[in-house]
Amino acid sequence: MFGLFKKKSEVDKLQDKYKKLMEEAYKLQSINRTDSDAKYKEADDILKQIESLQSKS
Repeated sequence: MFGLFKKKSEVDKLQDKYKKLMEEAYKLQSINRTDSDAKYKEADDILKQIESLQSKS
């Protein structure tokens, strides 16, 4: 209840974005492989950002 108004950290925001991109890439996998690969690449870049932020902490 008290966490309701808590602001998300940068890592949390990036994790949400990563999850969304992975879901989109999975859905595109059977329709358009090129777009799916692009989404996976974008998600991988975000994962690297998350890892770098976590290593600094």
